[in-house]
Formats: sequence, structure tokens, C-alpha cells
Amino acid sequence: MKIFTNAQIHEHDKYTIEHEPISSIDLMERAAKAIKRAIEDEWSANTPVVVFAGPGNNGGDALAVSRLLADDGYHVSVYLFNIHDHLSEDCAGNRQRLLDQKKVKFTEVKLDFDPPELNAGTLVIDGLFGSGLNKPLAGGFAAMVKYINQSDAQVVSIDMPSGLMGEDNTYNIRQNILRADLTLTLQQKKLSMFFSENQQYLGRVKVLDIMLSPEFVEKTDSVYQVLEDSQLRRKLMPRSDFAHKGNMGHALLVAGSYGMSGAAILASRACLRAGVGKVTAHTPRRNYEIMQIAVPEAVLQMDKEETAFSEPVETSPYSAMAIGPGLGMQENTAIAMIAQVRRATCPVVIDADAINILANHRAWIEQLPQGMILTPHPKEFDRLVSIACNGSYDRLHKAQQIAEQRQAYIILKGHYSALCLPNGHVEFNPTGNSGMATAGSGDVLTGIIAGLLARGYSQADACRLGMYLHGLAGDLAVKDLGKESLTAGDIINYLPKAFLRLQE
Repeated sequence: MKIFTNAQIHEHDKYTIEHEPISSIDLMERAAKAIKRAIEDEWSANTPVVVFAGPGNNGGDALAVSRLLADDGYHVSVYLFNIHDHLSEDCAGNRQRLLDQKKVKFTEVKLDFDPPELNAGTLVIDGLFGSGLNKPLAGGFAAMVKYINQSDAQVVSIDMPSGLMGEDNTYNIRQNILRADLTLTLQQKKLSMFFSENQQYLGRVKVLDIMLSPEFVEKTDSVYQVLEDSQLRRKLMPRSDFAHKGNMGHALLVAGSYGMSGAAILASRACLRAGVGKVTAHTPRRNYEIMQIAVPEAVLQMDKEETAFSEPVETSPYSAMAIGPGLGMQENTAIAMIAQVRRATCPVVIDADAINILANHRAWIEQLPQGMILTPHPKEFDRLVSIACNGSYDRLHKAQQIAEQRQAYIILKGHYSALCLPNGHVEFNPTGNSGMATAGSGDVLTGIIAGLLARGYSQADACRLGMYLHGLAGDLAVKDLGKESLTAGDIINYLPKAFLRLQE
């Protein structure tokens, strides 16, 4: 599913108006009906409704919704903010329709504003500003947002909470953003909805289909997309009835140090569950017994050192390699790590301590071969670029730049993990949950991706399927186990069900 920029959203509206054809005010009416239905699904007609409408088309939506709710018996008070004495054409049209209806208490604010009382029983409909906002709120509008935020009223925002911009909020003023309980966004989620720091403003998000032109979606390229199960289902490789372990791929995992054998165990078990024929785990000698017991299906290759990875190994026997989980950051390990990556003759996943080593030796990033897969969490990525990123949008933009420059695949891990591709595009993963915020979850993802690479998937498809299956396994586990008790091992145990669900 494509995620359009603010400019593309505007063009989508315009294209629909011209090619359906439909007038802009009738398209606004269609959106208002969808919003009205969503509100009526959750609040009865005896709920007092206070509507705050801005001077643009977001305000026009709010005025139309007010009229429709009043027609259905809701008691509605409307405040239209027209401080510059200029409304958009459709906002002005809906103001007139509202005045002609005469069923709402209507106040047009041009100078002074006496705010209404907002209590716990009140429903506030926020139609001040939508996703097209391009600068932080200030002055009276900022004060209005703060007044709503400090109240006990429930808040529904139309399209976007007022003050939150649709894309880049790096330099926004956070205290001047409305905190919605429910955001009814039109046609698609906006880019900023995929960033963790913005969730506190969105509340629950519902996407309302207002039947914008599907033809525009088909023919318009988008840098940002959300992965869909139907898209990934088509990418699953069949398994021949005559398959044997020798032609199902052989993965090498360079993982673990003394005291961190668990990372190697989790990555190895996840790799095996991803369908690979064989897994070889290269790990320090001290890990021998525990690895042999915990993952009997894996072949063990012991490092010459007792407690740490110290020498690179030949990669020609392997179909894919992953390096980093629990590796440690000793200097001899760091030197062995970069030598191991440089000499790799197969696709490589770089994770965890391998990323931290690169952050400590930033010149080595230039030595990475093309096609590398890196899977940092936000703090690891910030260390990798040597500066603290100013929020998720800034971090994503930097990851896109590095992916293009190095022709790499970078997965920024988190809720809505983002895969940055070498062509500059970004694909968000919709699966996963907060129960997966647990030690070892990233090691599991690394193992899954390495297993898929060894099976013969391309780097892009291994990342896509790896993210999706990892999150889906977590979602299936949570249904049985709940979020509080989920462990990384549970994600591995539910991978078979995730594969079956995707294959259905």
C-alpha cells in the first residue's frame, strides 16, 4: 500500500475531482459522511459535541460533519475560527449550509474567543488543521490546543490531530500539538503516523475510505509503502517434494561471546525455523556445551579463542551469513569482524555488536561491500551516524541516504520497522507489537533473515519477509500469551504458525 506525501495527497484529491468527476464540495460531503458514521459507531446522540473548525478544508470537513450529526439528533456547538476573515471556498460553502440548517449552536470567531466548558462527558471534534499544516501552531491556535489538551473531554481529530504535520515534525513545538483519543484519517495513513514519538498525539487511528481515484494510486509512484500480506504471499518460494537439506541453503552465523551464548542460540534457532537446510554457528569455545545442548540441529564451528570471536572464516561453503548477535566489542573481535565482512562471498546480515563495532570505527563503513543488510535499532543507528538524530523522520532520512550511498539494505527496527532500499524507497512493516520489546527479539530477526537469504531469497525479499514473519509470529504469540510475558523464544516457537498464516 502506497503512502503519499502531502503534495501527492492534494494531487489525489484534485485528480478524483477532475476524473470521477465530482465537485470538491461533494467530495468533502462524502468524507464527512464517512467521518459521521465512524463517530456514531462510538458515541450516542445524547453525547454533547463541541466542534472546533479552522478556516481551511479541514474546517470545511468539520462543518459538514456538524451538520450531519445535527440531522441525526446530536446536540452540536460549533466554533469556526476565521480570524483573518478568509475561508477556503468549500469551508465557506459548508458554513452557509450549516447556517441554512439552523440546528447547531454556531459561533464564528474573528477577534475574541470565550472558550466553552469541556468536561469528561463532552466529545470534541478537532477540525482546526489537517495534514497540510507546514509550520508549528502559535498564538491563539496554540492556546486553543493547550486548552483542549488540559480538559477531560474525549477528542476526535479529522485526518490529523491539529498541530501535527503529515511528514516532518523535526522542528515542531510538541506542546502545541493536540492529543486525540481517536484520529479518523482519510483514505490512507500519513507518513508521520508511522513514527513512534507521534503516537501520543494520534490515539487510536482509523483509516476511512472516501473512494478517491484508484487509477491515481496505480499510476503514481511513491517513495513510501506499507507491506501487505497479499504482496508477500506471492513472494514465498515453494518447497519441492524432492528437496533435501543440501539444496535448501546453508547459513553461517558468527555470533556469541562468553556470557552471551543466548544471542547465538536464539539466532540459530530462528534461522532453522526460517526453513534453511543447514546452519553452522561459529562461536567461542566456551559456548560449546550450551550450544550443543540448546541447538542440537546446528553445526558448531569453534573459534580458536575461548571467549570471543577472533579470526575470520572462509565463507565459500555458505549461502548466506549473519554476524553480530552477542559478538562483543573487543578490539581483536572488531578486527576479525571487518575482515570477515570484507571477505564474504555470500549475502551478509550485520546486526547488534557488529553494528556497534562499525560505529566505533566509522571509516570501516566505506569498506562494506554493496548489498549488505544492516538491522539497527534507533540507538544503534544513531551511534552509527555518530550524531543524535532529531526524531524518527530525521533518522529515516539519514538511513535512506546511507542505503543509497552504500547500496545497502537498512532495517530501522521498531514498531513499523522501516526497510530502506538501495533505490531510496522505504517499506514499513505493519506486523508486531510492544510485547516484542524484549531481549533477544533482534537476534531472532537476524536469524530469520539469514535463513531466508540462504534459502535463496533476494536481499530485498528476505528483509520484507523477515520483518513481516517476525512481527506476525509475535502477534500470534501475544494472542495466546499476552504482551507482558512474551519472550524472544516465544517468537521463534510461533514462526511455524506465522508461515502457515501467510500461506493461507
